[in-house]
Amino acid sequence: MPIWVDADACPLPVKEILYRAAHRAQVVTTLVANQGLRVPPSPYIKTQQVEKGFDVADHVIAQQVTPGDLVITGDIPLASWVIDAGGEALNPRGEIYTRETIQARLGMRNFMEELRSAGVQTGGPAPFNAADKQRFANALDKWLIKGKLS
Repeated sequence: MPIWVDADACPLPVKEILYRAAHRAQVVTTLVANQGLRVPPSPYIKTQQVEKGFDVADHVIAQQVTPGDLVITGDIPLASWVIDAGGEALNPRGEIYTRETIQARLGMRNFMEELRSAGVQTGGPAPFNAADKQRFANALDKWLIKGKLS
């Protein structure tokens, strides 16, 4: 049950939680990014640098994920691919994407993209905050516990 991280846009506090969890739970955690990453030395924390380009890291993760793996991403299409592959997806704000919710999230993402391409100012997500960090940590702990019980 490895963890894959779409690391280019992952907030630092989330990465720090993942580093501690990887060590504590002895779960291999691979951060995939199009730039070099500095991570703490650990047999459980790995990095994979990919070429620069649109969605390159997403495609690399999608090709490697297997049933039961967890992917940390805020990217809705990647989350959908992960779910289709039998993996689980969790965003950095602690929202677990499910087969039941991913289609609605894809629809909303596409709608907002259409608005932006039409010139409508849609704003962006709220700044990452302490409540987001806590929700993420709680959701990750639940996933780790579930994995230990399986």
